[in-house]
Amino acid sequence: MQLLKGNSSKWLRETFPELRPQGFAWQEGFGAFSIGVSGVEDTIHYIQTQEEHHRKKSFREELEVFLKKHGYDYTAEMLN
Repeated sequence: MQLLKGNSSKWLRETFPELRPQGFAWQEGFGAFSIGVSGVEDTIHYIQTQEEHHRKKSFREELEVFLKKHGYDYTAEMLN
């Protein structure tokens, strides 16, 4: 995760130099999820329609359902 965050931060700074006055920083916490090959098409569809999708259900609501469905223990503070 450290390499991903470091490399993507470098890419953002180099690709979008106009953001430098405000700077860029990752949030303190993070989550990472993977998908199998069989889930690629559904994931692409989700990304393409997420703006519309999140008008009905917030990202946080969706994340909580996902975490509960897959048996992850979490606290409300972890999602802030």
